[in-house]
Amino acid sequence: MTIVRYPDPRIEIRDPRFAPLVLGNAAVETISTGCRFTEGPVWFGDLRCLVWSDIPNDRMLKWEEETGAVSTFRRPSHYANGNTRDRQGRLITCEMDAQRLTRTEYDGSTTVLADSFEGRKLTGPNDVVVKSDGSIWFSDNGAGIRGNYLGHKATPELPYRVYRIDPRTGQITVAVDDMERPNGLCFSPDESRLYVVDTPGGVRTTHVYDVGDDGMRLANGQVFFDASPGYADGIRCDTEGNVWAGFSGGEDQDGVAVFAPDGSLIGRVLLPERCANLCFGGTKRNRLFMAASQSVYSLYVEAQGVLGG
Repeated sequence: MTIVRYPDPRIEIRDPRFAPLVLGNAAVETISTGCRFTEGPVWFGDLRCLVWSDIPNDRMLKWEEETGAVSTFRRPSHYANGNTRDRQGRLITCEMDAQRLTRTEYDGSTTVLADSFEGRKLTGPNDVVVKSDGSIWFSDNGAGIRGNYLGHKATPELPYRVYRIDPRTGQITVAVDDMERPNGLCFSPDESRLYVVDTPGGVRTTHVYDVGDDGMRLANGQVFFDASPGYADGIRCDTEGNVWAGFSGGEDQDGVAVFAPDGSLIGRVLLPERCANLCFGGTKRNRLFMAASQSVYSLYVEAQGVLGG
């Protein structure tokens, strides 16, 4: 067992606004390792467990908070990537190999929410969030069909976009179509803003859009932050509007980067691996879970994640 002296030096305060969000007597903990590429952590408060995707191993794993036990949650997972829960507590999963978005019902059966748009097959849902009105927003960026490691090699039939599913009719509409490769996404606490990460082959930026009064239409898209050559992947908001981003940028940046509502970098949680995605959990939603390459880490913070992510 490795002893970490408090305060954990891996927690970096870059701006005074980050100081109240971190604890001087909490350290980064490794809760699981031995995966190939972890993604899509999602917290089940009713079961006190974390579920995440191990994409190349075509499985989803589960960690139990009470015992620390890790077990297989689902295999095959159809190369699952992003996960969340809807407002009824059902699991929503992006399946990259099957190129579909699914919902796991209370009895364990699977409902396909989306696998095509206007008669053409989706390129492969990547990440997903659920708004308070029940609408489901997901990115579709072809990550699973660019090769066989994360799915299967195939030719995309549609552009890369963010889609919205209407909770009443199930109708799918295009929400974002001005990005090269939309990835992680999350809403601000009041749901007036939608943040979306763009991860093309070149410069990778995170954008923000205003959500219209109808709760559906987006406007005024602009760059929220550009941390090049580093870049974000999965993102989540806390209740104060700060954006916590799984981040890749080398040994001095890999982990989580935290940005204030004005787009300023205010802090980092450094990890020995690139972090693809994260979520908040625990009984008070103040435990940060980080899916980072081959491992999953956790850290108690003095911030709480908003619902729906």
